[in-house]
Amino acid sequence: MKNSIKKGFSFGLTSGIITTLGLMVGMYSGTHSKIVVVGAILVIAIADSLSDGLGMHLSEESQKSSTEKGIWQATFSATFTKFIIALTFLIPIFLFSLSTAIIVSIIWGILLLVVFSYFIAKNRNNNPFWVILEHLVIAIIVIIATYFVGQWIGERFN
Repeated sequence: MKNSIKKGFSFGLTSGIITTLGLMVGMYSGTHSKIVVVGAILVIAIADSLSDGLGMHLSEESQKSSTEKGIWQATFSATFTKFIIALTFLIPIFLFSLSTAIIVSIIWGILLLVVFSYFIAKNRNNNPFWVILEHLVIAIIVIIATYFVGQWIGERFN
């Protein structure tokens, strides 16, 4: 896989997992509304995918070593990957009650992150345990922080 596509895929996958989980958990803890969570996922899938794609585009343009083709490959890869990953979190919402869907989504996101982190570690000849642990700690911090922020907002504005 080309380096530019790998960059976009890595960014889109990670952002798709962390951002979508954070928003889902925050919206759930603040509203307990399925329609709000579904709406938030769709907004992330569209607006944040395009925003991340533009961010990747500008980041690649700032590198002298990037080619025009590589810039667009990274841009498309980040945008498309984030869009698809974010949409996968809708599946549990449509299959389960909201509280169960949030748990299933957290498990799904962590599973994706663990598998991807493992491949990153192996590719770099690093110990997978430490790479996975580092990435999971960050994801768990995001999930916990957004849960409490959502609760706080729900208490203050409901």
